Amino acid sequence: MSEPNIAILAGGISSRMKKALADAAGLDPSLRRDAAEKPKAMIGVGGAGRPFMDYLLDNIASAGYRDACIVVGERDSSIREYYESGAGGRRYPSLAVRYAVQPIPAGRAKPLGTADAVHRALEASPAWKGRRFSVCNSDNLYSVAALRSLLDDSHPNAMIDYDRSALRFPAERIAAFAVIKKDAEGFLLDILEKPSPQEVAAAADGRGRIGVSMNMFRFSYDLLLPCLERVPLHPVRQEKELPEAVRMMLADRPRSMFTIPFSEHVPALTSPADILRVKGEIEAGD
Repeated sequence: MSEPNIAILAGGISSRMKKALADAAGLDPSLRRDAAEKPKAMIGVGGAGRPFMDYLLDNIASAGYRDACIVVGERDSSIREYYESGAGGRRYPSLAVRYAVQPIPAGRAKPLGTADAVHRALEASPAWKGRRFSVCNSDNLYSVAALRSLLDDSHPNAMIDYDRSALRFPAERIAAFAVIKKDAEGFLLDILEKPSPQEVAAAADGRGRIGVSMNMFRFSYDLLLPCLERVPLHPVRQEKELPEAVRMMLADRPRSMFTIPFSEHVPALTSPADILRVKGEIEAGD
């Protein structure tokens, strides 16, 4: 096992979570306060109020990663304060945790997106040059097996290809997930964001399986960096998006990203409706 590096994206402002919080039912005052004031990854869904991020870091450390760069927002200090003080959290003696700050540019209400977040992680990680690193969201609880499979994969770039039928989310939410289009040998052709029903059907493999992206990748630093440096703003969402950087990389290097099939659910915190569901999933696994 080599190059055990990972960037964890936690620099968003959780706007969808906060906007919908007024209509959320069943949350106790502590969970409601966390959702209103903290990043999604710091909501105390675990036993004794342990934040979601604790469980993700548990899995990352157990999978064999040794160097984690958490990309945090410039307006939030809760992640760094929690892990630097150790208050209420577990220690990760095998995992070095560092931070990169993702700013909000003047005139904007939120950061520049996931591609910008990864770029910030690379700027803060010069030791990763010439090596490979994984990327994951901070609000998805990826399994040890999935994290390890990325670490062990020998391709220059790889991503987890989740079986859409194994995800236990509402149907309308699953329908909006980005689908993965790949060739017969499992190499990525495209990631289709907000796919139409026709695009979803066309992405199915010979067995009818439809793969989706949960934003879990492994990259070659040297192949991805030039794409991050020139990725444009999305014309509608006005963000620099990681899937677009991946498309640019594939245009430069076709068949350079392998897809690893997985069939399992991924607990995720996106909206207030997820909080109690994830809390139950974590309690069931503890």
